[in-house]
Amino acid sequence: MKSEMTKIIQQGAEAKIILSNNFIIKNRVKKSYRLKELDDSIRKRRTKAETKLLEKASKIINSPKPIESEKENQIIMPLIEGKKLSEHLDELNNRLEVCKKIGESIAKLHDENIIHGDLTTSNMILQENKVFFIDFGLGFISHKIEDKAVDLHLLKQALEAKHFKHWQELWKAVEKGYSISKNSKAVLSQLKKVESRGRYKEKY
Repeated sequence: MKSEMTKIIQQGAEAKIILSNNFIIKNRVKKSYRLKELDDSIRKRRTKAETKLLEKASKIINSPKPIESEKENQIIMPLIEGKKLSEHLDELNNRLEVCKKIGESIAKLHDENIIHGDLTTSNMILQENKVFFIDFGLGFISHKIEDKAVDLHLLKQALEAKHFKHWQELWKAVEKGYSISKNSKAVLSQLKKVESRGRYKEKY
């Protein structure tokens, strides 16, 4: 009989991520600087919102579907085993195909007004030629073209920083995949405005 394997795999300011056998458990961290009643309310609300977002996303793209938990500040999800793209994307022979799939998945989320909020290759896992999106902790629902453009901007910056050798061709592949979105032209046009604002800030 196998003993239960439980270990903390990530400890952040907002949450503690625990691996327990084939499940991931996300516990929102208590904030001692907040009143207990307020802290409980905030953690409960954010956990509930993230759970709903995950449930909705898992019906649209490859992402872990949350499992019902008895605890208010906890999300239980199946472990997605595979290659974390932040560590393996550059070495893949089919990296452009993978990035096209990333773009297609983002398009599907955005068409349902889901903003991931933290689009980096650290939050993407490749499993048997499927790209899974994880960690919707900063995600939210929005109809705004601006929010969708900023979501893409985060990914573009992440590609440039983490995958600098190939980032331009990787981004073009993402754009190609994203073109299936009904609002792709408007979002990509707004992305240029978002980038120009960033360059203005850097210059001055």
